[in-house]
Amino acid sequence: MQKFYKVFLVVFIVFIAINLYALDWQTDILSEDNLKFVFSIASAVLGLILLFVLDAWSRIGVKK
Repeated sequence: MQKFYKVFLVVFIVFIAINLYALDWQTDILSEDNLKFVFSIASAVLGLILLFVLDAWSRIGVKK
């Protein structure tokens, strides 16, 4: 994995961790107060998926 991808991997994991910490676990997950954190977590998860797809695509073109 290239350094560029590793940086974004750390950034996305930190975003997920911060938003999981910020959630109010006493209320419903999809309540109005928690919804912005849920959307942020979903965006970070999509970013992680895209990161691994781009890393896999970059490895396909590399000759050994």
